[in-house]
Amino acid sequence: MRLTAGQAGDNPQLLPLLDDYLASAFTDAGPRDVRLLADKAYSHPSTRQELRRRRVKHTIPERRDQLATRKAKGSAGGRPPAFDEEIYKQRNTIERAFGRVKQWRGVATRYDKYALTFLGGVLLAGAIMISRTAARN
Repeated sequence: MRLTAGQAGDNPQLLPLLDDYLASAFTDAGPRDVRLLADKAYSHPSTRQELRRRRVKHTIPERRDQLATRKAKGSAGGRPPAFDEEIYKQRNTIERAFGRVKQWRGVATRYDKYALTFLGGVLLAGAIMISRTAARN
């Protein structure tokens, strides 16, 4: 997890977060064995280009404005990015996880004055959710 200012965008944190994940003990898989599922906020051409350069598989829907711009260029606009709707449906798993974290009152209302304390609360909520899931299995 990475904590940023509330007004900061998510997209600049994508590649550092991906680097952290690939370097973590959670996976020994290389970029070719990981698939990134992201929403339209991550559809920026530079993000797609960097993911391709790193050979990270990704499923990101194309934004309407990008679709219109590509079509307006005609054959010079290139081919549309690959998008698998069935794979994209799996993204709801993480959305539900965010919803569960936000059920924690301290996380949802952001009572904590300091970022480090808030991050600790988010990490605690995540650890408890993981341990509950592991206990059920």
